[in-house]
Amino acid sequence: MAGKLAVIGAGLMGSGIAQVSAQAGWDVVLRDVTDAALTRGTDGIRASYEKFVAKGRMEAADAEAALGRITTTTDLDAVADADIVVEAVFEKIEIKHEIFRSLDKIVKDGAVLASNTSALPITKIAAVTERPEAVVGVHFFSPVPMMQLVELVRGHKTGDGTLAAARSFAESVGKTCIVVNRDVAGFVTTRLISALVVEAAKLHESGVATAEDIDLACKLGFGHAMGPLATADLTGVDILVNATSNIYAETQDEKFAPPELMRRMVDAGDLGRKSGQGFYTY
Repeated sequence: MAGKLAVIGAGLMGSGIAQVSAQAGWDVVLRDVTDAALTRGTDGIRASYEKFVAKGRMEAADAEAALGRITTTTDLDAVADADIVVEAVFEKIEIKHEIFRSLDKIVKDGAVLASNTSALPITKIAAVTERPEAVVGVHFFSPVPMMQLVELVRGHKTGDGTLAAARSFAESVGKTCIVVNRDVAGFVTTRLISALVVEAAKLHESGVATAEDIDLACKLGFGHAMGPLATADLTGVDILVNATSNIYAETQDEKFAPPELMRRMVDAGDLGRKSGQGFYTY
């Protein structure tokens, strides 16, 4: 299905989406607001490809060809002729609204407008456009090159053709899809992991058990590959606090209210693996 893809946001998620898409044959425009952010993104992609080559999972020539399919820009107008646009910026509805208002005026008719949000309702994101039928949730998981799942989320007005195009795109870059047919906050995966992480953090916070034993209970008792607190460290404690806060704001369901421990960890900069300290030390 390869065509032209635009990715808005060159952070970890955006650069990961650009990486797997270029590897699958898509021509990718990676857009961010600063050259520094774009350099960090492309440096990360190059380093990831080099690891794949070193491990024999990718040929050096294929890596160079994939890098050659990625162009970078700070100009949003450069995404005008993309077949699919994936927004992958910070989880704030105001930021996403600003981007989708602009995209609505820029991109060509028939283009798919996708958000990589993990918790914000797609219907709310689409509400600022004049083509809500073209807006769909395409939720990748971090690290994108390694994680198999993509969660497709149908907004209240998402068209069947839009959903089908989003699935074709995700499958073309080697992912397996699940479909969320009703646009609830947090969808399926974020609601599940948020409820589990919040309860695990509360158990740890109150001294019921150590982080290690809580994670071990989930691994050996439930067959999970990774415990919830280790998952929080991998994802980013700040990311999960923001996601659970968004779900709680929508639902007012206490099981999604981030515990004080997690909020204080974010205040202290203990964000998990990316900071070297979270529920565990790295």
